[in-house]
Amino acid sequence: MLKPGCGILTAIIAGQRAGCFFCALFPALLLLSVPASPAEGSAAGAAQPQRLSSKGESELRGIVAAGRLKTLQQPQFGEYQAELGEFYKAEDYTLVWVRQSRPTAKARVVIKRLQAADNDGLLAQDYDSPLWAARLAGLERPGRRASESQLLRFDLALTVCAMRYILDLHLGRINPQAFHATFDFEPDIRGPADYLRKRVMSAEDVAAAFSALEPPFPAYRRLVKAVQRYRQLARKDDGERLPLAGYPIKAGAYYPGVPRLTRLLGLLGDLPARAVPSSNVYGAALVKGVKHFQRRHGLAPDGILGEQTLRQLNTPLAVRLSQLRLTLERWRWLPRRFSRPPIIVNIPEFRLYAGDEPSQKVVVGMAFEHQTPVFASQLTEVVFRPPWTVPMSIQLAEMVPKIEKNPAYLMKNDFEVIDGKEDMVSSGAVSAQVLDQLRKSQLYLRQRPGPNNSLGLVKFLMPNNHSVYIHGTPSRGGFREAQRDLSHGCIRVADPGALAVWALRGQPEWPPERILAAMNGGETVTVKLSEPIPVLIQYGTAVVEEDGEVRFFDDIYNHDAAEAAVFEKRALTAAR
Repeated sequence: MLKPGCGILTAIIAGQRAGCFFCALFPALLLLSVPASPAEGSAAGAAQPQRLSSKGESELRGIVAAGRLKTLQQPQFGEYQAELGEFYKAEDYTLVWVRQSRPTAKARVVIKRLQAADNDGLLAQDYDSPLWAARLAGLERPGRRASESQLLRFDLALTVCAMRYILDLHLGRINPQAFHATFDFEPDIRGPADYLRKRVMSAEDVAAAFSALEPPFPAYRRLVKAVQRYRQLARKDDGERLPLAGYPIKAGAYYPGVPRLTRLLGLLGDLPARAVPSSNVYGAALVKGVKHFQRRHGLAPDGILGEQTLRQLNTPLAVRLSQLRLTLERWRWLPRRFSRPPIIVNIPEFRLYAGDEPSQKVVVGMAFEHQTPVFASQLTEVVFRPPWTVPMSIQLAEMVPKIEKNPAYLMKNDFEVIDGKEDMVSSGAVSAQVLDQLRKSQLYLRQRPGPNNSLGLVKFLMPNNHSVYIHGTPSRGGFREAQRDLSHGCIRVADPGALAVWALRGQPEWPPERILAAMNGGETVTVKLSEPIPVLIQYGTAVVEEDGEVRFFDDIYNHDAAEAAVFEKRALTAAR
């Protein structure tokens, strides 16, 4: 999903971006690294800035000091209060969007952008989209001049809304730390007012100035286009639900939902739009369309209308649009630059991406019990033929009961008992005394390296607070499953050898032949990377492939469900 230049990525369970959080960040943020506009520093319009009377300036200062403008759809702007004060102070308390008591051309361009914010995967109503037409009309009534109070309130409203839009477009509407406490949040703009004044107001191309705030990845742009497409599809769809059957519907069976199924698959592009059913028989053309739909939704493409397939078909397109929006939101949380092409794991997709290499299947942590966390790190070491020190939670919950049933279990599965200094205590059948010490967490279990080791033949180390790493596995069955949340939290990769070759490609002393030899050798070998590789463990339930095909995945950890409520909260509050 979030593979720069490829499919997504992929992150990311109840909290809202707090004003105080961003207010506290502003002084420490750096100016966004984009080329300066040729017009920077020039006047925003041909006419001189519109000055306020002393009464008008006092009114403007008073509104800013109060942190509230009642004509806004969301009147409180306390999180931008200091920024807004500095903004108008820098402009000598003149109106920046008004000249000769009329909205400037730049103001109209910015308003048009705010009104179209839904196309960016944001919510246009957050930026007063329903109110701008009336505001503009109120300033342009023939033969009637707007009052100074009306002009300055218009100016303030546009400044506040533009600032909100700048932050949302660049950083996202949700504070990721509310959902992922260890998520590294590294904004790179000093503040919305500064960007608005220096980069937007002076820009010859306002669209380009706003676009510079967005993630610079082709996959992000494809998601934006998908948002626009699914907005249209959601409006066109009649929303009829397909009837559920008490048994799977196979090719050639009678199914009363054939007309609706035909319309829906045609609308989504899984079936030629011209297809018209001649009866309620589930025929070959529809089966082909369903298989295409199943592939796009992470299901086995068997063409059978079973429970899971019908559930996906009956998912409202408004929900699909929400998935796309939330995926875009998580894109905005990510770093914009990488020292090297990153390794990206998209949890709901069960896929790993590494540069331009073909993606690989992965197994991730079990839903509800052992979820793989969302975080960013760096791959620092590759370990060939690693031993596995069993986490204490697994030792107590799973291994001790197995030893109780069979004292020879460890010996048969290449385990040994070690003490706190990692010295071996026992490698044979477990005595009652040793078992008691294992129960009391006084001794530990370690699996010897080899093809039967639970980590496989390669382990990829990436420092993090979750004790999560990427590794191989001797168990191949999990990769044949469509839904691969089967691990205790770490990430099992289908072809660790290929990933090792890619990770060490910049170290000529480690050609593929030596890597293969190390995997099949008799010793544990640790290789430190000459330059760490960024790793992003992300969560995205929507992906747009390079050919434009949109794919969706189950919200296995319920992150979408939690974050959607927060994403909509600001707009819902404003609508009251």
